Amino acid sequence: MKAVIQRVSRARVEVEQEIVGQIETGLVVLLGVQQGDTERDLMFLIDKTIGLRVFPDSEGKMNLSVRDVGGSLLVVSQFTLLGDCRKGKRPSFVQAAAPQVANQMYEQFIATARQQGLVVETGVFQVDMQVTLCNNGPVTIILDSRT
Repeated sequence: MKAVIQRVSRARVEVEQEIVGQIETGLVVLLGVQQGDTERDLMFLIDKTIGLRVFPDSEGKMNLSVRDVGGSLLVVSQFTLLGDCRKGKRPSFVQAAAPQVANQMYEQFIATARQQGLVVETGVFQVDMQVTLCNNGPVTIILDSRT
């Protein structure tokens, strides 16, 4: 699994000009599921995402997690994170998991984050979405469960 994590002061996802998910302080999680990903990959990303100390403490140092600051997650499925651009100019998505498998892992990621006590908003799986965010910092972290 791969994720791009962005620390935000606000973010929202729209589908057909309707807001379907929205947060204030927190993390936007763009989540890509790869062929062969397992629950181990999922738990690795959940643990890392929730535990990332990317929010400033009283001294301005990145030392607090999303939970520490009472923040939320906005989780958006994004198979394009698995795009392979090594050959030619058009990305290959052969490493992306099949939609049914990817959706199951995406939903499990969301459910597990909620079980951890976080407020989680989402996009809509396999739908064209408009994501708007204010990247605070900017802070952007890339996570890969296989490296």
